Amino acid sequence: MVSQNEGFTASARGAGEPWAVWRDGDLGDDPAGAYEASVDEVTAAFAEDDALERRFALPEVGEGFAVPGRTAIGFHLLDYVVHAWDIAVTIGAPCEPADELITAALRVASLVPEEGRGAGAAFRRRIAVLDDAPPGDRLLALLGRDASWTPGPC
Repeated sequence: MVSQNEGFTASARGAGEPWAVWRDGDLGDDPAGAYEASVDEVTAAFAEDDALERRFALPEVGEGFAVPGRTAIGFHLLDYVVHAWDIAVTIGAPCEPADELITAALRVASLVPEEGRGAGAAFRRRIAVLDDAPPGDRLLALLGRDASWTPGPC
């Protein structure tokens, strides 16, 4: 998430196009401090005047892909919701985001283009899920995750 926070900060300030700004998230000797600093930076960038209307480059979604700030902030929310699931399932903890978060994340996940998905991309290909599946399962499927996945033995 440090890399994501730094990438969104750069993008909010007009410097998010180079892929490298999305991948440098150096934790150094103080991972918690690096995370906290990145949160402060991205929060400040999102709070800047006209941030909601600025164009944010999101190169991990696709080359040349850019969206208004309000949509980009939604993409960052999506990151947090889905990566919370990733971590929770990996460590065997429950992950039950509020319905409002799932609903908002579903709207954003539906905007992720099909092109540029797959091996080595930021998103996997969508997987099929029943229309009446729980919203959280539909969200995960939109991003190529299987809600029934569990980690294998170490």
